[in-house]
Amino acid sequence: MAAKKARPRSSEAGSRPGRVGGPGKPFRRKSCAFCKDKVREVDYKNVNQLRRYISEKGKIRNRRITGACRRHQRQVAVAVKRAREMALLPYVQGQ
Repeated sequence: MAAKKARPRSSEAGSRPGRVGGPGKPFRRKSCAFCKDKVREVDYKNVNQLRRYISEKGKIRNRRITGACRRHQRQVAVAVKRAREMALLPYVQGQ
């Protein structure tokens, strides 16, 4: 019978490539800033807050990067799109 290959356990640090914590550090999920502040709706007129969720190229950052929960990430995406339509935010960043 062939010997089984040892598979790393999910609890071992650094078992998956691309983890934020790296080897020796436990992975810790970012908490949603909107949930901390108990925000019900994300306002499209608050441009300074929305700029944190946009990359240098003008793309909307994903949940993994921003740390927002699913509900608030959807609201951020809609708010960014509304702010772009109202010309409060640019569609693409200048060169």
